[in-house]
Amino acid sequence: MAINFTKSMIQRLEQEIIEVESKLKNVKNKKEKSKFKINQLEQDMKFSKSHTDLSSKMTRIKKLNDEIKNMNRLQADLSKELTAKKNSLKKLQVNGTAPTTIDSTKG
Repeated sequence: MAINFTKSMIQRLEQEIIEVESKLKNVKNKKEKSKFKINQLEQDMKFSKSHTDLSSKMTRIKKLNDEIKNMNRLQADLSKELTAKKNSLKKLQVNGTAPTTIDSTKG
């Protein structure tokens, strides 16, 4: 492969890695917020006087738990994608003898 072609592929992979890492961070933050909301709702349930209020809080908790399950799946998919991209980057860097410009320990 030509050096310019290899460099552009490396730069593209590095950018994609940064984007996937950012997505992973966002999903993790959303998941933490959902867990916090669940804890709040569970505390609020103790003070619920009406059946309707209690029922709506339980429904909200169920929705949040479903969201967390979806976020867990998304996190797993993004982690696999990140690993694949990092492996591709390493192969290109070894084969192209290009210097590393991304810190793979961050994330």
